[in-house]
Amino acid sequence: MRIEIVPSILKIEAEAWNACANPSGNPYNPFISHEFLSALERSGSATQKTGWLGRHLVLRDDEGTILGVVPAYLKSHSMGEYVFDHAWADAFERAGGRYYPKLQVSVPFTPVTGPRLLAPTKELRSLLLHGLRQLTAETGASSVHITFLPEEDWRELGLPPWLKRTDTQFHWFNQDYGTFDDFLAHLSSRKRKNIRKERQTLCELGIEFEQLTGNAITEAHWDAFFAFYMDTGSRKWGSPYLTRRFFSLIGESMAERVLLVMARRGRKTIAGALNFIGSDALYGRNWGTIEHHPNLHFEACYYQAIDFAIARKLKRVEAGAQGPHKLARGYVPKSTHSLHYLAHPGLARAVSDYLEHERRAVAEDQSALAEHAPFRNAVEDDF
Repeated sequence: MRIEIVPSILKIEAEAWNACANPSGNPYNPFISHEFLSALERSGSATQKTGWLGRHLVLRDDEGTILGVVPAYLKSHSMGEYVFDHAWADAFERAGGRYYPKLQVSVPFTPVTGPRLLAPTKELRSLLLHGLRQLTAETGASSVHITFLPEEDWRELGLPPWLKRTDTQFHWFNQDYGTFDDFLAHLSSRKRKNIRKERQTLCELGIEFEQLTGNAITEAHWDAFFAFYMDTGSRKWGSPYLTRRFFSLIGESMAERVLLVMARRGRKTIAGALNFIGSDALYGRNWGTIEHHPNLHFEACYYQAIDFAIARKLKRVEAGAQGPHKLARGYVPKSTHSLHYLAHPGLARAVSDYLEHERRAVAEDQSALAEHAPFRNAVEDDF
């Protein structure tokens, strides 16, 4: 077997990549598909120019058959990752080291858990893991960061010299609800009344919502959504990551995996939320608005997603990074996992000590958050 380093996912056969990324019988994850990753590259969103230089690993057997792949990028910054290592970079460079370039194994701009070492066996995944360390030495990178990987892989592969890290997201879980009201019935009365009030305020403003998938999504919808995305993203981050062409490309190649929620006030479309549909989960990704109304964000991003998940009988909604405010709306804390390899022994020791304390703090924080869960059998608190 041999490992090749490929600078562009466009040079890897889509069918072979997808067979490794989403094999038959496994839950489908849209973000590791060839269609999604190639749209990031083709649109100019994740390229060398934006600091995401492809260094994808391809594991082949002697006959050239692809056995495994890894989406990997050589990076000159730490933007668009959602697992923050800026403090590590600053400390290392103050001490005279060079933190960039680094290797990032992830889906750019996408804080969603999913397979990263895309191969069917532990042995093959271990080979890919070793290949990443070799690539670090060959490229002069300071480190490798495998972010938002499944907990099983994190535990199985997270052996020294790999360092383990955890963080928290908020997910909604479907308890076989038949309707949104069935979900509300499981909440404490205070939270239930609050959600109904939030939804009612938008009805009183005359704001209506439309859920679009597949061929129902047109270029006009993408034009409107991109305007919302740019307006909101520019105010929050200064420079949104995704280009207009990215949305057209996913509309062409994976529209059946897209849920676009659009909000209208009268004849004017004022907001939108982009979600992706997996086989068992709905993933909330981007949103934006050109008008600001109380509770608009909660409805467009959280309640519409729950409505859709109930109708499609999806097991959960993952609403992205950040957000203890999601707790009061039925989303509960869940751990996310990452692995880190730091080539410099001194930096590795310092970060290892830090991560040991951080993991304990994350666990304690999650325990405290769980006490404020909004469900009827929990302590009823304002949060």
